[in-house]
Amino acid sequence: MIQALIPAIAELAGGWLKGKADEKAAQSRVKVAKAEAEAEVMKVAAMHEAGWEKIMAQGTVHSLKDEWLVLLFSIPLILAFCGEWGRGIVADGFAALSTMPEWYQYSLGVIVASSFAVRSATKFFRK
Repeated sequence: MIQALIPAIAELAGGWLKGKADEKAAQSRVKVAKAEAEAEVMKVAAMHEAGWEKIMAQGTVHSLKDEWLVLLFSIPLILAFCGEWGRGIVADGFAALSTMPEWYQYSLGVIVASSFAVRSATKFFRK
């Protein structure tokens, strides 16, 4: 009698184990599909970002904005080597800039960061 039940129990246990294995395999396929989808989203985002930066770079080919900003940023540097007179002008200038409204200071930072394609620099303008 027990020998007659053994094949049925073995078949039942085998089916249960196969169901568990299939369930684990399905969960693994879902994880792989999710990871592939996330990778594709990141790839597309990176391509769009690179395309945007290329368009912005092409737009500045005939612009003098970069040269203008380099000149402006060079003035305090040069004045710093002109003795007390130059250092006083630089200190007074930066003191005056620090009294400007925050929106103006942020705007200057964004202008400089975008001109030199330093997108990550804008994080320094937040408090």
